[in-house]
Amino acid sequence: MPDLISISQQIKEYALSIGFDACGICEAEKIEIIESNHYQEWIDKGYHADMDYMARNIDKRCDPTLLVDNAKSIISLALNYYPHEKQSEAVPQFAYYAYGKDYHDVMKAKLQQLFDYIQTLLSNVNGRVFCDTAPVLERYWAAKAGVGFIGKNTLLIIPKRGSYFFLGEVIIDAELSYDKPLGLSCGKCTRCLQACPTGAIEQPHLLNAKKCISYQTIENKGEIDQAIVPLLNNRMYGCDICQQICPWNRYARPHTTEEFIPREEFLSMDHQSIANMTVEDYQRIFKGSAVKRAKYSGIMRNFKALTSYQKAVSKD
Repeated sequence: MPDLISISQQIKEYALSIGFDACGICEAEKIEIIESNHYQEWIDKGYHADMDYMARNIDKRCDPTLLVDNAKSIISLALNYYPHEKQSEAVPQFAYYAYGKDYHDVMKAKLQQLFDYIQTLLSNVNGRVFCDTAPVLERYWAAKAGVGFIGKNTLLIIPKRGSYFFLGEVIIDAELSYDKPLGLSCGKCTRCLQACPTGAIEQPHLLNAKKCISYQTIENKGEIDQAIVPLLNNRMYGCDICQQICPWNRYARPHTTEEFIPREEFLSMDHQSIANMTVEDYQRIFKGSAVKRAKYSGIMRNFKALTSYQKAVSKD
């Protein structure tokens, strides 16, 4: 009989040794009925905007055993992306998560490395790795595994470390020793709700994507909502406002992942260089970056929205 506590500890220690910042383990099971009802209600209200993929495979989102046959354990990982050096506040802003290489690629490689290691500890173990690449409720499982707790801004918050973390999972068909949820919350703090310029966080733990600057500048394939344009606050790709205002992020420290270090050409971009950016420039600067999700056309659409409004305001 394998020593599940020892094996679980070895998995956690190895995860940290290859660069992950936190690791927790929980049982793979159907999510709590109150959570599944909350998710369905969120979809029914259209709060997912036109991100239709979020309304698909709800059964799998609510039951990870449908993603991995005979799943027993979910190993939840967190990887810090808080930047060492930031853009000048005077230039159009990109969310911190998009500064370096695409996190999907970086995380997936590390997750696979961890899974390969797990296979040396447990014979005949099967499983899959996930990083925002399948219908997995990542924040839910990270909270279940004691990695952190879900804040009122709907993001996972790791105590004394903040929320600037990518999440990923290894789901396997073997039992392990399980961690407990932290039992923490944001308390009475509502700074994120008050700071969101568009009111996208309509109430604690309830985000309306249609109002969210991140959705409007990344996922949205049409024109930016004209009601949102005056509220962009110089945000051209994504938004970190609800994280920047969060008291827990006073503990944020720069990451240690080389792939997340941005190119100098990225950090030196200004209004003029963006205005003159060609498709070739875009492909060079953002090669291997998550920014490619918005495409060149999306980036220029965002820049046009920002600058047209700023020009209109300056004339007044």
